[in-house]
Amino acid sequence: MDKDYVASKSNSEEIEMLVERTKHGDKEAFASIIKTFEKPMYIYCYHILKNKEEAEDAAQEIFIRVYEQIHRYRPNMSFSAWLYKIAYNYSLNQIRSKKRWFQFIDRYKYDQSEASTEEVESQTTLKEFLNLLTTEERNILVLRAIQHYHFNEIGEIMNMKPATVRKKYERLRRKLQSKDVLEGGKVNASITRSI
Repeated sequence: MDKDYVASKSNSEEIEMLVERTKHGDKEAFASIIKTFEKPMYIYCYHILKNKEEAEDAAQEIFIRVYEQIHRYRPNMSFSAWLYKIAYNYSLNQIRSKKRWFQFIDRYKYDQSEASTEEVESQTTLKEFLNLLTTEERNILVLRAIQHYHFNEIGEIMNMKPATVRKKYERLRRKLQSKDVLEGGKVNASITRSI
């Protein structure tokens, strides 16, 4: 049996036990859940919101919502998929309400003056490229390439059929690869290899 599979199954069972203990009022169990998911949740929020402070606030708010709604969780999906579904919806609402993606571009122009020319070119290519993606595409990219979720889990998180997610992901890969071929960017090539 695959070592990663056994470790993942064991970790999943441990999380489920912590969830059950949290449902019965064990705050230390919930603190363990936060400790397990705090960094991945911050990274996910940062990739979506593109701002450290907003990502920190979002992660904190998401854990508050998870604690308040944990009685609704059912193990028909993994706890982490349920958690990311809450994060996904929260992040989309943040983007819609404040149009953070456009604010990010203005902040980036100010921040890039401190970086070296080569770093700026590389970052600019990546940022311009990510700007071409829709919010849905960015979420699929983050969940699949960075968080390593399977299509079934991404479908649960984003309320889509796994086959739809897979098709959108393949279109996204082709979009990334065609952009890489047309513009010859190193950054894009590294992205397309990772997904």
